Amino acid sequence: MSFNLANKTLAERALIEDEKSRLFELWQTNLGKAKGEAARLIGEKSKRKGKWAEWVRSELDAMSPPEYANMVRSEVNRLMAAAK
Repeated sequence: MSFNLANKTLAERALIEDEKSRLFELWQTNLGKAKGEAARLIGEKSKRKGKWAEWVRSELDAMSPPEYANMVRSEVNRLMAAAK
């Protein structure tokens, strides 16, 4: 399997580019919302104490689309790392 786009057909490259465009648009449109959602999740940490990580996982699992949930997850991880 080659990861070199030059080895792909024109149709395969077009599909890859369409997916990249879709993901970039999703990121651009939802970044602020994802940061706010991550802040909300972090804000619950002191209230939920030992059950917080489990609760966050269930909140992330309920989010849709999965790409958005991954954005929120990344922001939560970034905020947690910055807090250390």
